Amino acid sequence: MVEDIDPLSAAYSPPVDETPAERAKREAEEVAAKKVSDEIDQMLKDEAKQKKIKSKKEVKVLLLGQSESGKSTCLKQFQLLYAPTSFAAERQAWKAVIYLNLVKSVRRILDSLTHQDDDAMSDDSYGSGQRPETPMSLGALASPQSEFSNRQSTDDNYSQFAAIKLRLSPLTLAEDLLVRQLAGDGEDEATQLGNYHLNGKNGTSVGNKVKEVFVRSGNNWKKAFSGSNRQKDNDSTTSSSDSGHNSLKDDPFKLVAACADDMAALWTDRTVRQILERKKVRLQESSGFYLDDIQRITARDYVPSTQDVLNARLKTVGVIEHHFALDKGGEKGVDWKIYDVGGHRSQRQTWAPFFDDVQAIIFLAPISAFDQTLAEDSKINRIEDSLLLFRAIASNKLLSKTIILFLNKIDILKSKLDAGVRLSRYVKSYGDRPNDLDSVTRYFRSKFGAVHRENSPLQTRDLFIHLTTVTDMKTTSAIIADIRETILRRHLQNSSLL
Repeated sequence: MVEDIDPLSAAYSPPVDETPAERAKREAEEVAAKKVSDEIDQMLKDEAKQKKIKSKKEVKVLLLGQSESGKSTCLKQFQLLYAPTSFAAERQAWKAVIYLNLVKSVRRILDSLTHQDDDAMSDDSYGSGQRPETPMSLGALASPQSEFSNRQSTDDNYSQFAAIKLRLSPLTLAEDLLVRQLAGDGEDEATQLGNYHLNGKNGTSVGNKVKEVFVRSGNNWKKAFSGSNRQKDNDSTTSSSDSGHNSLKDDPFKLVAACADDMAALWTDRTVRQILERKKVRLQESSGFYLDDIQRITARDYVPSTQDVLNARLKTVGVIEHHFALDKGGEKGVDWKIYDVGGHRSQRQTWAPFFDDVQAIIFLAPISAFDQTLAEDSKINRIEDSLLLFRAIASNKLLSKTIILFLNKIDILKSKLDAGVRLSRYVKSYGDRPNDLDSVTRYFRSKFGAVHRENSPLQTRDLFIHLTTVTDMKTTSAIIADIRETILRRHLQNSSLL
């Protein structure tokens, strides 16, 4: 019978004919190898220990929510409060985004004014104006400086609209230049995130399809519009008149500034505002709204204000990480990392890797969007999407940390309710409750709170709910200071540092 031999043991056994010298050499090599192995083991233990110590001094917060919920603005607020130097350094870079937002708003107006508006542009429409503060008629668009006392015919109105649309055609080139500059090196354009229709009354499509511009998180677009490039831009504004025409067609800021009077005339026109109101195109409620400040923004010496930067809208694909260190009192030495991840439906699969390594999640739900649908899917109500998304977050077992809920865009919600837009028309479960701000916010607070209670696998997990307008510096800074204290205290307790 053949005796079973373990091949591994055989491989490690010394040779049968090993000499004393060979044995001594082998044993010395084994001792050296064990020493190296022990050193590696100790190094791994030290790294794990250092990582644990570091984790006690590091707080990670994840910003979640659907697209246009206010995540990036919330990140700007953190930066403004705790990294003001970097915020100030990036201020000029946001000018390009602000100009792009302005151009897109004007183009949305132009896209909304079609030949389907015969009734609104008819003579009878002029007698029903509700905006005495904008006394111009569409006829005045032919020349912003002219006064038209007589009513124009519908055909004349369209002719004059065509004239101003032609004069605003350079905005197409300006938009293209801004998009290309935002894209930076290595990309043909700031990639377009698909097409979607403008949402009008009852979620119907208005005008042409709009392309949402976005930049990738790794694209340092701010660098192209700051520092030496800013000086170069300033130098170009003082170039000689001989090269004025060439510099104009290559300079998006000059192109937009040259259209300032026509843009202002279009926006303040009484009939245009009536058409937009009838189609439920509420530009004032959109991110990146600057139509009321056209002259200020297009001024030669314009520098974005803090509020301008907070209002600016630029979609980012990927994960943006912002880091800042607290250096006072009991918070000294604690590093904060805030992660802003894309909220578009196609990007939500990127959230999961961050769930098990964060101390808190700030979830933003734009409750003002109860009468809107998703840009990427016009069949889905935005409130419904926020609730489903929040339920998925609440039910995730990996999320054992604190959840902070921002019921956001309260200012826009109040504006809608005051204008008579009824929540019950879009959210049937609201029933016949009063259509005022207190009742509506109480309803949403209860609704989201119930979703957390019914779906959370961890009853010990905390939920803190705040009513917010993250573009408001004063109120948001107070809320952020409050949640910072809460997150830090719980983090230190979990790390056995308190």
